[in-house]
Amino acid sequence: MNLLKALAHRALLWGLRAPHLAHPVMPEGLALPPEQVRPVWIEGEGGSRLFGWFIAPPGSHGLPAPGAVLMHGWGAHAGLMLPAAPWLHEAGLALLVLDARGHGLSSEVDFQSLPRFAQDVESGLAWLRQQPEVDASRLALIGHSVGAGAVLLSATRQPDVRAVISLSAFAHPAEVMQRWLAQMRIPARWPGRWILSHVQEVIGARFDEIAPLRSAGAVACPVLFVHGQDDETVPFSDALRLSEASGSGPAACLPVPGGHDLTQGLRPDHVQRMVAFLRSSLMLAPTYRSS
Repeated sequence: MNLLKALAHRALLWGLRAPHLAHPVMPEGLALPPEQVRPVWIEGEGGSRLFGWFIAPPGSHGLPAPGAVLMHGWGAHAGLMLPAAPWLHEAGLALLVLDARGHGLSSEVDFQSLPRFAQDVESGLAWLRQQPEVDASRLALIGHSVGAGAVLLSATRQPDVRAVISLSAFAHPAEVMQRWLAQMRIPARWPGRWILSHVQEVIGARFDEIAPLRSAGAVACPVLFVHGQDDETVPFSDALRLSEASGSGPAACLPVPGGHDLTQGLRPDHVQRMVAFLRSSLMLAPTYRSS
């Protein structure tokens, strides 16, 4: 029986592994001054090394600028968050765009999870606070999918975070796992129940404890939920549920045309809405131009 459980454990980790997509050390074609973009290596949890790009803020006359950590989703990497960098930079932010462990150029791990994504976000926050270009009292978190769940969880533990933008977050990991079981045609009762129980044992947390629904209710700072109206990976209704669960009353929810990725659906008015949200939360000067 022990051998059977060990084999099942290995098979489960293999089945749930994140695809590993590499990217170049320096981004290409980014609409930013090259001298303001530099690759960085950050010490992460358990001696791991996290790769990221630090994008210094635009000219601030020697004054520290607000900062933001950007975290990608499952099986992605920092490069897939870079389309947001130019307008965030233009809005006046310093940016740290990270690879989570087991993704991109960061350290390999035996498994990844939402709690580990959150640890990586918090390692990035700790590093960002130490940068002389950054005002550590005005920090935001921006995440996509699992990364969105991670920034919500981190915000519950980091009281100095002033704003969160959640992109395509799911409401509850148990629901995500149940959809995965159905996709893999694994019966829900057995071995489905064992799988759900074992995954929680492996990651060291119960799904209810780390669920974005729970985090949304515990986050004290303003949150903006951005979600594709035709998202087939995570239904748009999850964004509405998260918005309603917000601890400070119903949070803003921004519907975007398209699916889970969001890149193709974002229009200038959506970008303006997100910038206005950050400007209000972080006291940013009105520098963004939609043209």
